[in-house]
Amino acid sequence: MARLRIIHTTKYLYNEPVQFNEHRFMCRPRDSHDLRLLDTSLVISPPATTRWVHDAMGNSVVVAHFDDMGTELMFESSFVAEHFPQAPDTSLIEPFAEQLPFSYDASEMPDLARYVERHYPDPGHQVDAWVRNVLARVGNNTLDVLIAITQDIKAQFTYQARDDEGTQTPVETLTLGTGSCRDFALFMMEAVRSLGLAARFISGYLYDESLLGAESGVVGGGATHAWVNVYLPGAGWLPFDPTNAIVGGQNLIRVATARDPSQAAPLTGSYVGAGNAYQGMTVNVEVSVEETPA
Repeated sequence: MARLRIIHTTKYLYNEPVQFNEHRFMCRPRDSHDLRLLDTSLVISPPATTRWVHDAMGNSVVVAHFDDMGTELMFESSFVAEHFPQAPDTSLIEPFAEQLPFSYDASEMPDLARYVERHYPDPGHQVDAWVRNVLARVGNNTLDVLIAITQDIKAQFTYQARDDEGTQTPVETLTLGTGSCRDFALFMMEAVRSLGLAARFISGYLYDESLLGAESGVVGGGATHAWVNVYLPGAGWLPFDPTNAIVGGQNLIRVATARDPSQAAPLTGSYVGAGNAYQGMTVNVEVSVEETPA
């Protein structure tokens, strides 16, 4: 078990006072059997009137409304959570789903359909061809294919941190050969969807195991992060992190689950003011380990 404190600070800077419109911030982790939230706090400047809502995917979102103008907008979320990571129990995968292709049960398909459906055009079938090369090498065992896709993205693409809004299309990532964690997550989603598998986008935090006294080795540790869940009958939604070639959620603290990356942006909003008033943004994430009370 790891007891972690995470502080996530986002600042927007302007060269003159502007009026802030409604902003929506995803910052609260999703409690579950492997994650217990112990304490949370939220600081917003200028002061805002806030309310909490659940979006269509069940994510917790704070909605902020502002009266005061300002030259800086700051959101700072902090929380303490106990993480109980477990290796995925792949023995639970239903026998009919162990080899590709397979069909999901009719009772589950209405809920999985949009996660199976491809969302981005691939007119030249470049993503399809990339996936078929994986199949040609490793065969049709479902788990072997998913592990190979996760590892091949790590091996073949160059990680490049990017704070810009938006996500590259899968074809752009394949063409450029570089991308951020969210670009790699989206590429893997569309790759496995081409095989008829349900995949969803997960955003949250990645912590470096060196904080727990283990050897370091993850890319993007102590930062906002994105990865993929793939639904395998019997085993459920299993996490795959193509940025680090990790199978399982050992280093991952999930905050938001979405069908598409655009639905999981940590902070969205707008302002009223001169078009050239915006000067940029900074994002800082601090991850530390807390002592477990005796």
